[in-house]
Amino acid sequence: MNTLVLLSGGLDSAVLAAHEALAATVQPVYVSVGLAWEAGEGAMIQRLLTAPVFAGRVQPLVRMESTMRDVYPPDHWAIRGAPPAYDTPDEDVYLPGRNLVLLTQAAVVAMRTHAHRISLGPLAGNPFPDTRTEFFAAMATALSLGLDHPIEIATPFLHWDKAQVIRRGVELDVPLELTLSCMNPSTGAASDALPMHCGRCSKCRERRDAFAAAGTPDPSTYATPGFR
Repeated sequence: MNTLVLLSGGLDSAVLAAHEALAATVQPVYVSVGLAWEAGEGAMIQRLLTAPVFAGRVQPLVRMESTMRDVYPPDHWAIRGAPPAYDTPDEDVYLPGRNLVLLTQAAVVAMRTHAHRISLGPLAGNPFPDTRTEFFAAMATALSLGLDHPIEIATPFLHWDKAQVIRRGVELDVPLELTLSCMNPSTGAASDALPMHCGRCSKCRERRDAFAAAGTPDPSTYATPGFR
C-alpha cells in the first residue's frame, strides 16, 4: 500500500514520512505555492531524503506547483519574506486556503499513482480552520467524489505536541538537523550550504521550545542564535 505524505521539510512532516514508512511505501509530495521560504525548504528536502532512514521505503519526491501569489497581495508577509515577530501567536501566521491547495494537488497524484491515503502532520492545539477533523473528513469526501477515486486523509500526529514529534524522530533516527522550521531562512555563501534558521520568527521559537521540552539537544543552526 502506498501513502502520500505532504512533505514540507519541516520537523513534523519529516518525522511523519519516517513514521508512515514503517507500514507503507511513502510517496513524498511537495507543493510549491510561491511563498518566500520555499527555496530553503526545497534545498533541505533534497538532503533530508538521502538519509538512511528513508532508504528503500520512500520514493523520489514529487514536486508540484500551484501559485497563491495571485491570491495573496504582493505585500503579504509570506510573499515578501518578512514573517511576524518572535512572540507572534499562531493565529497571526495563518495562510488561508493553503491546505485546500496542498490536498487537492496531492489527491490528483494519489489518483494517478493508484494510492488511496494522504497523510499530513498538523499537531494538537493548531488553531487554523483547515486543520479541523471536520475539514479533513469533508475534503476526503469531496476529493473522492470529484476524482472518482477513494481518498483517505490521515493526520497521525493530530493529538501530539511538537516535543512528542521530536522524540519520535529520535526513535526513528530521523536527521532532525536536516529539517527546516523557519519563515525567513538564509543560506551561506557556498552553493551547497544548507539553509539556516533565522532565529527570529515564531516558527524558530516553536522549534527551540519543542527541543527544550523534549529534553533533546537542538541540532539546528540559527543565524541569530541568542535571540529571545
